[in-house]
Parts: sequence; structure tokens; C-alpha cells
Amino acid sequence: MILFELKCTADHRFEAWFRDGTSFGNQKAAGTIQCPMCGDNNIEKAPMAPRINRKHNEDDRHKKQQKLQADIIQRLGELRDKIEQNCDYVGDRFAEEARKIHYGESDPRDIYGEATPTETEALQEEGVTFHRLPWLSRTNS
Repeated sequence: MILFELKCTADHRFEAWFRDGTSFGNQKAAGTIQCPMCGDNNIEKAPMAPRINRKHNEDDRHKKQQKLQADIIQRLGELRDKIEQNCDYVGDRFAEEARKIHYGESDPRDIYGEATPTETEALQEEGVTFHRLPWLSRTNS
């Protein structure tokens, strides 16, 4: 097992264990590694130094950072559960359904689903209110 420090395009840094360097490469290529803070799956290895002779305060800071990351992941999981319990899943029809609700062509209701960057840009230009959330997978890579 090998521990890598990783970062996403938003420069969020986190750690993940892999069987070996090849496993990291395979998971990265498959897009299965996600940033625990924003859900981005464009992940790179961050520069890291060996953990030999670390000072006590560095270890404490590292443990606090790990706890914060774990807390964020837990809260995002709780948020996902609430959304799934209280909203209608519309899949890749999200932009279409959000537009219908916005223009009064469909009954108002809470929905969630997927939209492409082009669709979300068009919704923003039309003044449709929505929020993008990091959507963590149910399995922990």
C-alpha cells in the first residue's frame, strides 16, 4: 500500500491509499477518484515530502486536516441522503425539468439530477435558480 497526497483542479488537497502506483494510474484514468471537498474527478498527485522526523505540531496539524476532511465527507453524505429522500430524481433531464418549473409549465417541486456545463450555463443565463453540489459516490475509492 502507498499513500499519495492528491489535489484537484481547485487545489483542494487530500490523501488516498492505493495498492501501488499503477492502481492510482488506473483509477485516475477511469475517473473514479474524487475530491472529497468538491467532487472533482480531475485529480493529480501533489508534491509531497517523506514523513520522516516530522515535528509534533506538524502531526497535530495533519490530524486536524484529516479530521476536517472526514467531517466534510460525512456531511456531504448526509446532504446527499436528505436530497435523495426529499427531492425527485430527474436524471439527465435536469435542465429541462428546472426550466419547466421556472416558467410555470410544471408544478413546483424540488428536483436533482445531472446537467452538462453548457446546460448549466444556459440555465444561469435564463435566471433559473439551482445549485451545483459535489456528489460523492457511495463507495470510497
